[in-house]
Amino acid sequence: MSAVYSQLVTYFLVGVVAGFMSGMFGIGGGSIRTPLLILAGLSPLSAFGVNLVVIPFSSIVGAVTHRANVDVRMGVYVIAGGCLGSAVGALLVGWVPRILLAVFFLVSSLVTVFGMHLYRIAPKVYERARPSPLIVAMGAFMLNLITGMRGGSGGSLFPPFLRMMKLDVRRAIATSLFSTIFTASIAVCIYWYRGDIAWLPAIATMTGSMIGARVGGRASLKTKPRYLEALLTALILAITLVAVYRMLH
Repeated sequence: MSAVYSQLVTYFLVGVVAGFMSGMFGIGGGSIRTPLLILAGLSPLSAFGVNLVVIPFSSIVGAVTHRANVDVRMGVYVIAGGCLGSAVGALLVGWVPRILLAVFFLVSSLVTVFGMHLYRIAPKVYERARPSPLIVAMGAFMLNLITGMRGGSGGSLFPPFLRMMKLDVRRAIATSLFSTIFTASIAVCIYWYRGDIAWLPAIATMTGSMIGARVGGRASLKTKPRYLEALLTALILAITLVAVYRMLH
């Protein structure tokens, strides 16, 4: 019995860490939570399922904290494309060769991070850019398709993508949290139907994540935008390297 309690405490702590990152940077948290859940003893497929169950709840907490900065209009387009990408990605889990998935994820990550800093690198190009609803929806579809095939919800790439779509960093974080509530819920339904969700670890991880997301959200609002942008860039690049390594091994 003590071993069970120890495992549940471990899942709770995993949730706190990933939830803090989610609330702080507007990411889904899965890129951090999934490998930690696997290290804690869950199979990869169960870790994917638990991660997806947690994301909507931690994202709700984060979105409420950031509610003044949510761009609902942009979020609707992200949700439309992202939900479709999540559904297709969840159905394709395990079917796409790892090397191909690693290449797709690496390229998409680098492009979105580059786009986040486009206003500095090429200000004239950035000023001329006019992101249309179709471009936003298609971008969200592709990000969710790629991350969905590795058990994620697209949240790790939404903030830099939305920054590229001309939202400031605070609005990008808030809108990402709002959107992942819906994009992750679609994938959860598919995993639930297949019986790939371990509910006890999910509840423990969810509880920790909601607490962590609240603390991270408050910390984010007190952090200067330029520091948030720099920290988010470093975090996304680190997540990308770890994710690509895991896909290839």
